[in-house]
Amino acid sequence: MGIERIRGIGVVGAGTMGRGIGQLFVQAGYPVVLHDMSAQASAEARDFIAAMLRRRVEKGEMTQADAMAALGRLSLADDLTDLSGVDLVIEAVAERLDVKQDLFRRLEDLLRPEAILATNTSSLMVTAIAAGCRRPERVVGYHFFNPVPLMRLIEVIGGERTDPELIRTFSDLSRAVGHEPIVSADTPGFVVNHAGRALYTEGLQLLQDRVASASDIDTLLREMAGFRMGPFELFDLTGIDVSGSVVESISAQYFRDPRYRSSPIVRRRVASGMLGRKTGRGFYRYDGQKIQRPAEPPVPEGRLPERVFVADAPPELPALVERLGAQLDTGFVPAADSLILVAPLGSDCATVCAEKGFDPARTIGIESLFGFSGGRRCLVAPVGADRHRIDAAHRLFAGDGAKVTICNDSVGLVAQRIIAAIVNLGCEIAQQGIAAPTDIDKAVRIGLGYPAGPLGLGDHYGARRILQVLEGLQALTGDPRYRPSGWLRRRARLGLSLLVADAL
Repeated sequence: MGIERIRGIGVVGAGTMGRGIGQLFVQAGYPVVLHDMSAQASAEARDFIAAMLRRRVEKGEMTQADAMAALGRLSLADDLTDLSGVDLVIEAVAERLDVKQDLFRRLEDLLRPEAILATNTSSLMVTAIAAGCRRPERVVGYHFFNPVPLMRLIEVIGGERTDPELIRTFSDLSRAVGHEPIVSADTPGFVVNHAGRALYTEGLQLLQDRVASASDIDTLLREMAGFRMGPFELFDLTGIDVSGSVVESISAQYFRDPRYRSSPIVRRRVASGMLGRKTGRGFYRYDGQKIQRPAEPPVPEGRLPERVFVADAPPELPALVERLGAQLDTGFVPAADSLILVAPLGSDCATVCAEKGFDPARTIGIESLFGFSGGRRCLVAPVGADRHRIDAAHRLFAGDGAKVTICNDSVGLVAQRIIAAIVNLGCEIAQQGIAAPTDIDKAVRIGLGYPAGPLGLGDHYGARRILQVLEGLQALTGDPRYRPSGWLRRRARLGLSLLVADAL
């Protein structure tokens, strides 16, 4: 079926997603019949769509006449039988397999044999939903993102028995309404919700490992790596109960693969009722909807370190130390009174100290993957570090107005670990053939708002360096969650872009 044969669309479910889907299609010129079990919900959805269309008129995005015509294409259905004449039904009902299967069985009895059933599921298998139908080849996954008219991404998913022609049809339909289609295999979380697990799970692991506070983890990811939100801000925004449930669901569907492992921290927060913005407290406190961030710690008073010994660091680091007012110790080994500065990659400060014989009391690590010119620097205090040395390093690296975050020791520090986890999971999605490499990156950029897709992030920071971080984490912890994807290993070793597809 080509899109020219889709002349009328039914939408079942008038909640947030259903009303957004309805608005999108009436704006694009399609007649839409909207049904909900609650007549009040249907009426409220119509009022909401009318308000959104008025807002577009006020913004100059459409004319009053076009808005009235769009609203005129929307009709409300009191009963499912009123959808019998449509060519396509998109369901946006409760995320329960039994509910969706029952709805599709009822719709099959009402619709013409050639009509298509589309599910907006975000976490259930399209194949499982279609399994309850007599014509599973007419069932397709069509996953929108909230708010539907603004989030210009749609995942198109074929079940095991979906007619391949429907994938082309729904890709064309997505473009016809001004959205970007991504074709995904029928796997847990598809592309976007699958790829988004790494941000949450590695953030939780960092917090559980006591490497840094939730606020510091978020700050480093925003201000060093360029993300709009860190994992704990995002948890609070979406609801810790909601996102925590999705993390556990995908983990279960992947047979408890350690890559998707959650943390007891989530269950404790949910049990406490601290669910994020909607309860006024989660990982942060809220004044209404305004987040209350911890105050930036003051720069300690005192003198700069007299001399700094820089070991195994990028060449720009010694120049920065001198520019900030400290004298470089240029000896073959650090002098007895020098602050020792290291920039480990794929290792932690404790390992560097042990291997090189450095005194951990006067050794400080610094994050180097993101450069040193930004407004935020991350210092790492190894076990046994002297408090006075930590303060002296803080004063030094805040000397040009930069802000300084100090963390406990860890392979990959903070932002490195999260970036490495995101890249590795993106590589595994590519390795499994869930979507094309370029589509994976496009889906993550649009759907999650990351500064780049996971494969592009790996190329930007260097696949070999990402691999080094992961191998260091796996060696130190013994945790298989850090095992590098074969996709990453091969391309890193050959010096190829992570966006290069397999030969066959």
